[in-house]
Amino acid sequence: MTEHPTSYERPQPGVDPAEARGALLRTPQPQVQTQGPQGPQGQGQPQPCPRGGTALPAQARAGETPSGPGTSTSKEHSVNGPEHAQPTSAEPDPHRPRPTPEGIPPQPGAEPERAVSAQERRTGRGLPPGRPMPMRRDGDRLRFVGAATRRIARGIDLDEIVMGLCRATVPTFSDAILVYLRDPLPVGDERPVGPVVLRLRRTDRIPEERDTDGGFLPVPVPEPDPADIGLAALTAELCEVRPGGALNEVLRGVRPVFADSPAARTALPELLGEGNESHVPGAQHAILAPLRGRRRVIGAALFLRRPERLAFEADDLLVAAQLATHSALGIDKAVLYGREAYIADELQRTMLPENLPSATGVRLASRYLPAAETARVGGDWYDAIPLPGSRVALVVGDVMGHSMTSAAIMGQLRTTAQTLAGLDLPPQEVLHHLDEQAQRLGSDRMATCLYAVYDPVSHRITIANAGHPPPVLLHLGGRAEVLRVPAGAPIGVGGVDFEAVELDAPAGATLLLYTDGLVESRLRDVWTGIEQLREKLAATAQLTGPDHPPPLEALCDEVLDMLGPGDRDDDIALLAARFDGIAPSDVAYWFLEPEDAAPGRARRLARRALARWGLEELTDSVELLVSEVVTNAVRYASRPVTLRLLRTDVLRCEVGDDVPQLPRLRQARATDEGGRGLYLVNRLARRWGATRLSTGKVVWFELNR
Repeated sequence: MTEHPTSYERPQPGVDPAEARGALLRTPQPQVQTQGPQGPQGQGQPQPCPRGGTALPAQARAGETPSGPGTSTSKEHSVNGPEHAQPTSAEPDPHRPRPTPEGIPPQPGAEPERAVSAQERRTGRGLPPGRPMPMRRDGDRLRFVGAATRRIARGIDLDEIVMGLCRATVPTFSDAILVYLRDPLPVGDERPVGPVVLRLRRTDRIPEERDTDGGFLPVPVPEPDPADIGLAALTAELCEVRPGGALNEVLRGVRPVFADSPAARTALPELLGEGNESHVPGAQHAILAPLRGRRRVIGAALFLRRPERLAFEADDLLVAAQLATHSALGIDKAVLYGREAYIADELQRTMLPENLPSATGVRLASRYLPAAETARVGGDWYDAIPLPGSRVALVVGDVMGHSMTSAAIMGQLRTTAQTLAGLDLPPQEVLHHLDEQAQRLGSDRMATCLYAVYDPVSHRITIANAGHPPPVLLHLGGRAEVLRVPAGAPIGVGGVDFEAVELDAPAGATLLLYTDGLVESRLRDVWTGIEQLREKLAATAQLTGPDHPPPLEALCDEVLDMLGPGDRDDDIALLAARFDGIAPSDVAYWFLEPEDAAPGRARRLARRALARWGLEELTDSVELLVSEVVTNAVRYASRPVTLRLLRTDVLRCEVGDDVPQLPRLRQARATDEGGRGLYLVNRLARRWGATRLSTGKVVWFELNR
């Protein structure tokens, strides 16, 4: 079958040449067949049908009588000869206006057509039987499927994909849709354990007052329609798929089925609940489509049309199959993406400290922001490590990259830093050993790190830097300064020395450690960002006055607010430390010679300190525990033993000696003369511990005041 194309230079027969475009866009009016086979201009052949099947008569010219079904026009053959004929499957002429779906030539003998309102196009109400609705042609279905699958594919998470399916099908394809998904959804190759349960994930329907042309119909609220009540009743939340049941067989069949088919009639009560299947419209007004992912069925979709609307056709089953397939594959993709995002979040969370320690003389706050939602892991980290002598180590670092590898290297370096800090090494030595560790991990393992040790007793801080941005110190009066710290080389370069500097850390001051993601982006260089950070800290301090430093948590939030829309090129780690310090009047420190009289002298010194601080109620416990710990120290020490008492929110006692072996708690036998000292410490003290130093060890315990 061939088709005669029409161009603007060659007007159609029976159409005004001045209205070539309008003639195609208007619905042709049917003509009464009065001319016989011997019509004017020798019409003896039928006009070819554009889609095959019965040939349709050509439209008559103005003032002429149309030919009969078996006639044709010889003049038209002289204009549009065989050399211009095109097969039906060929692409349409790009210069030819595309007719609307309603512009279908009428069959011979059909009733005259009338104007169709938007409400009639949407619902089918008021149309004569057999009137074509949208998507009555294969081309319309293909265009709809293409647009719907593109909308579904735009979603990246589960809710977006399911919403895309609902919005794409309602109202173009159906009046309502119910989407059921397995609960829980299987991930990858996981084999579900237990019965298959479907949960109603989302429903959608046509709003009564809305028109598909984009307007709203100003009609009064009518009485409830029985069809509307039926659609609203289909809201069974959970459905258990019985093995070997009718619903299980339909889902295993994969292909969509009409709701009035024998298989669907048996499966719908199981899906919707007993009695609710009566609300489903009959006569092919509902389609049940299984949702099959890459390996298994993950749910089902129920497409519904109102009883007064035209029923689904056999070709609509293919449309439903395409929608179900693309949606199921998209849901599989979203579930896998969600699992990967969960793993990334858990990896990053476990790599960073869950809670910052409660250190003596310092308050801490922290923040971490990933570079983007699509890059949730990175190499930035921060840490706060309690050290002997009430000190605390503050660490912040940045491994190059934003991948799982960067996060894994960051975790190894953080663990190494914690181990080195436990040895009480100087900051520069810690960075040196981190550099060696990075070289053992690989030749391209680069990172920056800043390691600082704060001593609340001396109010001093020692800082060593390995290629990291310098810290900013906010003083109590509101002045913010960038500390002058030697930059050093990044960790992993190898063969370089690191230098440490010791600075004052006055009480009330706040030290801010951060990674370069806070101050560097495509819109600004690192030093411009550091200056903006300094100004932001100074402006925030002015809000609380010169005698009251800003709260740490609010200060961290204010710092992050300086980030603009284009400033999130890297992940950000932020650690803020407020120095409270310990007043000299709250510290008592002595040296004891390793002799037999040392325990008695230690008891007398401790008693006097407690009396001076007004803590006489702790005298008995402190004397007993100090005597036991000092006795154990002088037994093995060869140099003077140190004794220090600290009064903060608790009473802390520290005893140091030059023996590196750490004491261990053990259960003494009844015949043993010793071995009960640490047992008493463990029973009476709030906390206790032992830490190895480069010059020996420190045994400490705490008592509640």
